[in-house]
Amino acid sequence: MMFAIAFMACEPIENRESAGGAITVDQLDISATPVVVDGKNSNRIVLENHSPVLSQWDYGNGISTRAYDEVDVVLTGDLTVIFTGLNADGTKITRELPIRVDELSFEVSAEWGYLCGNGEKKWMWDDTAREDGRVFGNGGYRGSTGPDWWGRTKDDIIEEDTYDFGLNAYMLFSLSGAKLTLSSADGSMTEQGTFAFDMTQTRDSYDSPWSIGVLSTSGVTVLNGVSPKDGDAPVYEYDILKLDNEQMVLAHKTQIGEDGEPTSDEEWATEAYFWLFKAAE
Repeated sequence: MMFAIAFMACEPIENRESAGGAITVDQLDISATPVVVDGKNSNRIVLENHSPVLSQWDYGNGISTRAYDEVDVVLTGDLTVIFTGLNADGTKITRELPIRVDELSFEVSAEWGYLCGNGEKKWMWDDTAREDGRVFGNGGYRGSTGPDWWGRTKDDIIEEDTYDFGLNAYMLFSLSGAKLTLSSADGSMTEQGTFAFDMTQTRDSYDSPWSIGVLSTSGVTVLNGVSPKDGDAPVYEYDILKLDNEQMVLAHKTQIGEDGEPTSDEEWATEAYFWLFKAAE
């Protein structure tokens, strides 16, 4: 009996199920279900994963990594939610879940439609917005609405070698996974990342609005998305000054002031860089 007690005392109390197991696609217990409003499938989707895998849901205009979530899509019609599960052994399994959205019962940001059209949309440099042809440059933060102090035309940008996509390059904003792709005109050179909105972040210029929201990118910038005064550091967050079906104006406050010291958000009329784009025909 003493031997048995000693043996039990040395036996660790733990769950000895293998942590390296993996399930197959057929074993997934997942669902993507539209919320029904007045008898119609709305654009609010309930995502549920009851499987022993980590979750990633690509619902078109965004990504969720929760086992349970409620998300809003921005299109009607037949859509697809793509689920990717990560097994404990590191392997991934993927399943596509078709859904049908009858109406946009829940409000969606109009910016999705402006940027992505009915699914994806191309944007190029807007060299017709200003008489001087500037598409990039600096001006006053919370003061200017474009490159008023100094700027470059798209030809200047190519000559300065600050970006490699050439003339007539474009950005492709896509609802599928909220993807942003930079491409040369012939498609021979591309870079891809993602983007997101926060239309609650606005900034005023004295007593009037200056920006209407923030556009963030990940893995890629916009065309020539650099801040020259900050050593051509890549820019991944932009104030949206204008965005409609035809035009987009973005700005980013430089992090270094005239005295060489970091600037703060409380300062007015400090320097910002501006990007002017138009929808491709």
